[in-house]
Amino acid sequence: MISVSLVNEGTTTPREVEPGTDGLALFGDDRSVVAMRRAGVTLDLATPLEDGDVVEPVLAASPEGLSIIRHSAAHVTAQALQQVFPEAKLGIGPPITDGFYYDFRVAPLTPEDLKTIERGMARIIKERQRFVRRVVTDDEARAEEAAEPYKLELIADKGRVSADDGASVEVGSGELTMYDNVRRDGSVAWKDLCRGPHVPHTGYIPAVALTKTSAAYWRGDQRNDSLQRVYGTAWATLDDLKAYQTRMAEAARRDHRKLGTELDLFSNPEELGPGLPVLHPKGGTVRHLMEEYVYQAHIDAGFQYVCTPHIARESLYYTSGHLPYYGDFMFPALDDDGDRYRLKAMNCPMHNLIYRSRQRSYRDLPLRFFEFGTVYRNEKSGVLQGLTRVRMITQDDSHSYVTPEQAPDEVRHLLRFVLKLLRDFGLNDFYLELSTRDEDGKKKDKFIGSDADWATATAILEQVAREEGLELVPDPGGAAYYGPKLSVQAKDAIGRTWQMSTIQYDFNMPTRFELEYIAPDGSHQRPTMIHSAKFGSIERFMGVLIEHYAGAFPAWLAPVQVVGIPVADEFADYLSEVVTRLKARGIRAELDDSEDRMQKKIRTHTKLKVPFLLIAGETDRSAGTVSFRFRDGSQRNGVPVDEAIAAIVETVASRTNTDPSAAGEAEPA
Repeated sequence: MISVSLVNEGTTTPREVEPGTDGLALFGDDRSVVAMRRAGVTLDLATPLEDGDVVEPVLAASPEGLSIIRHSAAHVTAQALQQVFPEAKLGIGPPITDGFYYDFRVAPLTPEDLKTIERGMARIIKERQRFVRRVVTDDEARAEEAAEPYKLELIADKGRVSADDGASVEVGSGELTMYDNVRRDGSVAWKDLCRGPHVPHTGYIPAVALTKTSAAYWRGDQRNDSLQRVYGTAWATLDDLKAYQTRMAEAARRDHRKLGTELDLFSNPEELGPGLPVLHPKGGTVRHLMEEYVYQAHIDAGFQYVCTPHIARESLYYTSGHLPYYGDFMFPALDDDGDRYRLKAMNCPMHNLIYRSRQRSYRDLPLRFFEFGTVYRNEKSGVLQGLTRVRMITQDDSHSYVTPEQAPDEVRHLLRFVLKLLRDFGLNDFYLELSTRDEDGKKKDKFIGSDADWATATAILEQVAREEGLELVPDPGGAAYYGPKLSVQAKDAIGRTWQMSTIQYDFNMPTRFELEYIAPDGSHQRPTMIHSAKFGSIERFMGVLIEHYAGAFPAWLAPVQVVGIPVADEFADYLSEVVTRLKARGIRAELDDSEDRMQKKIRTHTKLKVPFLLIAGETDRSAGTVSFRFRDGSQRNGVPVDEAIAAIVETVASRTNTDPSAAGEAEPA
């Protein structure tokens, strides 16, 4: 017998088992356990136990358990697809948030193809094929994958692959392993190069569905082959899958790209190229209101507005350190008779030049600059999406220059600024993320600065974040190259998390630009620099707001706040006077005097999500009243015009993010 210990929910239970016993025997038929963890390493349940092992279960519903289920579901997808399309070549199939994907070299797939593949997956799952791991040499792997060119490339790259393109789920720096899908009769149904771990057999995948296909470049590089990417989702239970599908249906209803077209907010003309949206008048109105708000908020918070060019000499970005550290995200250089220029990717180098343009005293600090700076990022076309991922980004970008002693208070000042902004725009559910440098990973060399500087900066951000009483989540390796970062992760109306505002501590750039201030003792000292973007990207923030409100902006932010709808043409002049009075009070009001019937006008402007519809007929004209119709379909009839105007003006001025409604209100006497 051998001795093992089972750790479950903090309780350790010693067990005596036969030599050769594996995790499956230990956990029995409990389908809620999909893998086990030994000495911090997650393993297949089929792994034999050794004397002295301390093991704990990996539950199907846990984040790690779901990742394992989804990775196994990706294998089943690939197996089923190759049964339908034997000529398909395998790419990479990693788990991702809420699901998985697998890339294939195959002809474009149709929705009917996905249904056929899903039926094949159901058969494979019903067969309860075992995932059997075996170690292979490089030569054996090449022989077995001779017909799979992309797998051969991964084998050749063993030890140099990246998690960024999903290749690390296939090969690592150590031994190579294959996973066989084994039928009950012992025959191998399919196999794939993979590191694992996997569920014991396909019957452990109770709830899976394919969701969509898209084009994708091999390993995310547009210089490589174009492949077909099949996306899917998998969950621990059917109820969880159905709940996810409900959330996705609601997300589709709120998709800002769809609503952008329906509400005439923005478009992405093909002639301009991907990632370059244009705002239409209604979208421009929303953006103007956002900028108006944040401009005044910066002024009230002690910032000074500046403006900088959209291009600069390349040498500026070598001084700042964006080159070479950030070079992959910058557009190629422009050549002006040997003088190389770059499109602006960051505003901070130019703000540093403004700071350096004159001598600064400690009495000047904190010195705060901000601008609506448009920057350009060479994003890969495959990741571009509507307003939330673009190549031309406008940031409400600020930089605070402070003494080291002032840094904690400035971080506190900025954090309270951004939290108020988010709440003012109706985003009230958020947590904080602290991004620090990679201490010993592959990205360690990209970070600059001393250990002491990093420790000090990280401690300040952590201290201020914890003072706010919000959840603080670590993000090791996620910092900018010049210092740690605090970001606000906000949840929208359907619970999705978006990275919004950021605060970055920078002890490097002041040295690179030789920034100084005169201290009280007359000595020349380096300021600390703190970067912050409150909206982050104005385009992205607008896209998030569209989805958060499902296009039904609060009245103060709505591009059109009021539409007057006459019951018949003869009442248009009466409502026109009301609309004119509303405009004089700063309300964005319109009169619909089109030839459409009244009911069609109501349907049209309800679909356009206008907060207030004012309707008038003979009874209203005679009494000097209007009827309110709200977005929820409720209505107030016979409201005196003066009272109606005052109510609309008050609602807009209050900047409430709650929709007005007649529900619960008494009709006027």
